[in-house]
Amino acid sequence: MIKLFSTIGFASLLFLACSTNNTNMSNNATNNASSPEDTTKIVKVVKTEAEWKKILSDDEYAVLRESGTERAFGGKYWDNHEKGTYYCKACDLPLFSSQTKFESGTGWPSFYQPINDNNVFVKSDKSYGMSRDEVECARCNSHLGHLFDDGPEPTGLRYCINSICLLFKK
Repeated sequence: MIKLFSTIGFASLLFLACSTNNTNMSNNATNNASSPEDTTKIVKVVKTEAEWKKILSDDEYAVLRESGTERAFGGKYWDNHEKGTYYCKACDLPLFSSQTKFESGTGWPSFYQPINDNNVFVKSDKSYGMSRDEVECARCNSHLGHLFDDGPEPTGLRYCINSICLLFKK
């Protein structure tokens, strides 16, 4: 019985350590980008899957709601160099500024920090036999892409985001 409690205690500590690591990675970015609106308090957008299917194209739905991915170098924003803001395609929450976009060579738009850390949610993704950090929109929980720790300074982070999940506004 004592071994069981010790094992449970150890597993709990391990879980907390992993959770803290993911949280720290997503919160390493400082919010230097100018925000087009104050989004510190996110009001959730909740829709049924049928409602999402009505407002999203089949391809958008597959990525945003079913955690799919678009083909590398196939999205419309991977090579976009215009100044502006990238919004969530599903709920119009501002996510990334063009000021934090960089050339990662991956074929997807990459950013080193979100407009506001509260606008994205990072969670563990164990799909396809890999261990990654998934990035979701904090307002509507739509899948956006993944977070990696191989980005440029000042954060060292790379938010690798599907173009199809974004709406760019100059």
